[in-house]
Amino acid sequence: MFERTRAYSGFSVDDVPRARRFYGETLGLRVSEAHGMLMLHIEGGRDTLVYPKGQDHTPATYTILNFPVDDIEAVVDELVRRGVVFDRFDGVDEKGIFRGQGPLIAWFRDPAGNVLSVLQED
Repeated sequence: MFERTRAYSGFSVDDVPRARRFYGETLGLRVSEAHGMLMLHIEGGRDTLVYPKGQDHTPATYTILNFPVDDIEAVVDELVRRGVVFDRFDGVDEKGIFRGQGPLIAWFRDPAGNVLSVLQED
């Protein structure tokens, strides 16, 4: 039934203009807007819908987007310079990078509180 349908994922935010600034300016993604919603255009053809939920918005409690990077240290430093705050919890270093099992990974949140990550896959 859906074998020829192009599917995409989506998530909600409580403030679309603020999300547009964050995803477009802070993260540097190409963002378009139509009908009060955003579309994040991520390399590789993975578009992601961002839709308003206003007062009823509840941030995702799981990682909604993972951004693979070649040099997590440099990317974390640059994102901090741009105002991003990385989550702090047991097991992460002073930069917020988890160096346990699996790839190096650092979690942060968008202005709506949704969890994102950068990870170094080597």
